[in-house]
Amino acid sequence: MHYFQSRTSLRDALIFHPRQFKFMIIVLKPNSSDEQIQHILEKIEEMGFAHDLSKGEKRTVIGVIGEEDLLREAPLRALPGVEDVHAVLKPYKMASREYQEEDSVIDLGYGVKVGGGHLMMIAGPCAIEGKEILSEIAHAVKASGANVLRGGAFKPRTSPYSFQGMGEEGLKILQDVGHDLQMPVVTEVMDPRQVDLIDKYTDIFQIGARNMQNFNLLKEVGSTNRPVLLKRGMSATVVDLLMSAEYIMANGNKQVILCERGIRSFDSSTRNLLDLAVVPNVKGLTHLPIIVDPSHATGRPDLIPAMSLASIAAGADGVHIEVHCNPELAKSDGPQALLPNQFDEVMKKMRSMAELMGKTIGDPVATA
Repeated sequence: MHYFQSRTSLRDALIFHPRQFKFMIIVLKPNSSDEQIQHILEKIEEMGFAHDLSKGEKRTVIGVIGEEDLLREAPLRALPGVEDVHAVLKPYKMASREYQEEDSVIDLGYGVKVGGGHLMMIAGPCAIEGKEILSEIAHAVKASGANVLRGGAFKPRTSPYSFQGMGEEGLKILQDVGHDLQMPVVTEVMDPRQVDLIDKYTDIFQIGARNMQNFNLLKEVGSTNRPVLLKRGMSATVVDLLMSAEYIMANGNKQVILCERGIRSFDSSTRNLLDLAVVPNVKGLTHLPIIVDPSHATGRPDLIPAMSLASIAAGADGVHIEVHCNPELAKSDGPQALLPNQFDEVMKKMRSMAELMGKTIGDPVATA
């Protein structure tokens, strides 16, 4: 019986029935031909298994999933072009280093990349408040070296009486400003019903901490071709975070960027507890890039510069900083935003740190 003939069934097998199914990796020989690869894929399908082909710089692998007993007995090593076959034991399959050894490099648009030595420097206001003020902030952060513009159009707020964002009008403003400056833009999506709308205007989906385990939302963005910035939940373990990434990847979208933004703690002197150890920890477990958000982690502008530098030193693939021209009048999270001149100073120091770490801050495409 052929159980796996679609991406949906692959997702269901990976996530909903982990004890019944096994994930194997077929490592191909360096000189495997396209004809051999196609033959292997066809034979896997004939055996009734699902597959996922991944071509890296150093090697090509095929992920195979099927019923454990059947997969154990399948003659995968006998197929021409196969060098080795081994099982992935971690619960997060596609996100693991076993599945892909080299770092993923994700193209964000306008010549900006993240991962593999490319740093993603996100800056902008917490919420979009109007085109004039967003444009002013965007010009300032781009001049300082930011290569991704952020701004929230739909705001998940603790209080229902707080500013909830400008909705589609805000998305249009964000898209226009990003296009004018040739910068990719990122905004938060809160609900599966918003995905199609936000997909029209943004370059990168952001999944906020409160939605890290909103599995219906993860599936929905997983079915798109947009990079996804996935923030760690307030009480989430590292495995929790990687399993959420797995939801997105199992639905076909491998462009996942992880984000550490602080976790809940007993200490109230900072907004959250910034777990910088998670950066090298995650680097050893997954090929996905990881960035750090010191703004939400600390909630304190005086701590953001030091934590930004520490993030790069820890090996992060980028930093996410909130910037506002007039924080005291900001409609959302003004107290934790840096002024443009403060952001400029931080960027200068981060450039030096990046050079020391052998990484580059890719500038966005120059404005015509």
